[in-house]
Amino acid sequence: MTNQKKRVAIIGSGVVGASAAFYLSKTLGNQLDIYDEGTGQATSAAAGIISPWLSRRRNKPWYRLVKAGAALYPEFLTETGVDIQNSPIYKNTGALIFKSKFEYLEEVAELAAERRKEAPEIGETEIMNADRIKELIPIYEGTKPGLFVSGGSRVDGHLLVEHLQKAAENNGAAFSSSYAEIEEGRERKYRIKTNQSTKEYDAVILAVGAWLPNLLEPFGYKVDIRPQKGQLAELEIPCTQTGDWPVIMPEGEKDILFFPDGRAIIGATHEDDSGYDLSIEPQLLKPMIEEAAEEFSSVFKNPLNLRYRSGTRAYTSDYASFIGEVPGMESMFTASGLGSTGLTAGPIVGKMLAQLILGEKTDLPLEDYPIENYIQKINPAEQIL
Repeated sequence: MTNQKKRVAIIGSGVVGASAAFYLSKTLGNQLDIYDEGTGQATSAAAGIISPWLSRRRNKPWYRLVKAGAALYPEFLTETGVDIQNSPIYKNTGALIFKSKFEYLEEVAELAAERRKEAPEIGETEIMNADRIKELIPIYEGTKPGLFVSGGSRVDGHLLVEHLQKAAENNGAAFSSSYAEIEEGRERKYRIKTNQSTKEYDAVILAVGAWLPNLLEPFGYKVDIRPQKGQLAELEIPCTQTGDWPVIMPEGEKDILFFPDGRAIIGATHEDDSGYDLSIEPQLLKPMIEEAAEEFSSVFKNPLNLRYRSGTRAYTSDYASFIGEVPGMESMFTASGLGSTGLTAGPIVGKMLAQLILGEKTDLPLEDYPIENYIQKINPAEQIL
């Protein structure tokens, strides 16, 4: 069967599914269908910082994944039609990293110099004093120095997936906002049902993040994925020339991102006990906003047009990611476990899933992201118990 005749479905249109859809749509055109009802999608709720190089996390496959994702962004978005110099979707603004002690900042600067050897996209780094920071961000009222990393960027998840979906549709793909159910069809095909249609496909990508157990457990699988709720606050500040301001990465959960026309985002929470609950809880974000006002700028004390976002991240028990063909389910592919780095790694993971569908070599070796460690067929006797 040639790729041109292969009919493919993608369930889930977050950053992974939407990226896979763009890549596949260039080859498959109208042989590609995308399904996403939109509930709890982490990407649409997120605003991301693309600056993964200075993490102390020791998982080398994870680092290679996020490093490749960060490096891919400019080329990928340009290919989709984004003017990366003048787009609200993505901007290389640089990132400012803050630490509680100056010696910690020096350690991060040393790490950046070492990792730049294999990741030149880190760009230049400089430890800046408060006056120098104020030149970049006029509202800064703090006294701490920060490490400026010129390669850091910010991305708006909602605008990104919206753009990728339209780009795939322009290439001939069809999008459905209906809830999709999947079952095995005839002759090694998969049948997808919505309240509007029933169609059969030769191959399927499940890009549903934390909802993967819901789709695979009916097939008799145990899936090592748990949800983590994330909330963030979106507000306006009394400044308009904010589109080029660097993103702020203090210690802890709180990050601050600036977008054009005075829009700022603070967050996000990491809630392990909320399951799939997507309700907004402003009391959890209030301390983050207050800390931003105290540590960074008093303009956050009385935010304008305060709004909130909520989404669900996907984590495995060991915080690693997996990518590949579902064991025992030929031509059904999936990836999950990206957690809070979904926006950074999403495009490269989506590209790899597209490569698997098309029978191409993946950009990164799949053995580094072993799917069989996280998706396993349940013994029938175990199911009865």
